[in-house]
Amino acid sequence: MMFALFMVVILLVTGLVWLLDILVLKQRRAAGVAEPAVVEYSKSFFPVILAVFLIRSFLVEPFKIPSGSMMPTLLVGDFILVNKYTYGLRVPILNNTFVEISHPRRGEVMVFRYPKDPSLDYIKRVVGVPGDRIGYREKHLYLNGQALDVAATGDYSYVAPGLNQVSAQRYQETLGEHRHDILLVPDAPTIDGEVVVPEGHYFMMGDNRDNSNDSRFWGFVPEANIVGRAFMIWWNFDHFGRIGDTIH
Repeated sequence: MMFALFMVVILLVTGLVWLLDILVLKQRRAAGVAEPAVVEYSKSFFPVILAVFLIRSFLVEPFKIPSGSMMPTLLVGDFILVNKYTYGLRVPILNNTFVEISHPRRGEVMVFRYPKDPSLDYIKRVVGVPGDRIGYREKHLYLNGQALDVAATGDYSYVAPGLNQVSAQRYQETLGEHRHDILLVPDAPTIDGEVVVPEGHYFMMGDNRDNSNDSRFWGFVPEANIVGRAFMIWWNFDHFGRIGDTIH
């Protein structure tokens, strides 16, 4: 959000300087006199900044994964691309939808502004859409009273912050049209409960179920906080084999 605001400011400054030169300064310069450096730089940077701003605002935006809450789907250090138009075109910074295209569907991985601090971007999986009854009991997810299909796929170990070794179990879960892997730590405590997703809101959960700060703790994500749908890993300095992987 802050980067978008910064880009808007730079875009306005360079654009105004260029416009001022066209309307006023150029007329006053004597023939053969070089244009001021600030005008030269503004004319050079404005088209580039405008192109980057439009791409990031309405097409795709890059993000870096900072935590392990979406393991094993996304790893710390993954650089991902987020589709900015799938869920509709939004006014930059204000994030109001001005062209509605579609809505988030169950199972999609979505980037959104953290409801308790909109300056932070979070990434989780859409588990519940408006009207859904979401239950979580004994580490099992329920959708409208029905337990989701899960299948064990083996053990999974990783190093958590603080260099703590975590031994988890890996499962494949089916949610809507999506099949994805989740992690469960048998000995970790669980928060059980059931909620109904209100209109215009979404229930989000991390795939690393026992190590994710998500809707189970802070509630629903409003429509206005949506940033876009994550769809591809474009870089990872430690795992080159992940480059180009699609996000399911």
